[in-house]
Amino acid sequence: MPVIRFVREGRDVECYPGENLREVALREGLELYGLKGQLGNCGGCGQCITCFVDVVAEASPGALTPRTAVEDRKLRRRPEGWRLACQALVQRSLVVLTRPQAGLSDREVRLAAARAEPLPAGPTAWPATEEPAAAESAGMESTATAGEASEEGPVGG
Repeated sequence: MPVIRFVREGRDVECYPGENLREVALREGLELYGLKGQLGNCGGCGQCITCFVDVVAEASPGALTPRTAVEDRKLRRRPEGWRLACQALVQRSLVVLTRPQAGLSDREVRLAAARAEPLPAGPTAWPATEEPAAAESAGMESTATAGEASEEGPVGG
């Protein structure tokens, strides 16, 4: 599975390929929003631009889907590495700095440490699941067994 290394939080989080970056962060209890974003975020529609993150490009080339038209419009005056977490889908492992606009006293030290440790590549597809037909036939067998037991009637009757 791809791993998202959240630099500010000091955590590595696994996710499935194609998962939304914002949803992964929120699911894991990681804070994407400053005060403004907590009070008035758009819920993942790309309109409020409060969920932006800085993708450490040299550690994460091509790890997210390309920028959307919404991102191009909303982030035109922001650094190239910044993305809206609500618009980005994870493809491969990456390094992310949440709330890049907020100060981080040891930013360069943390970024260097995050870059130094290699990221696992992870699979590039969702894991295979059991075939639905096989699951249904297994369920039918257990139902038939239960039905056969009830046809025998009461004991001693």
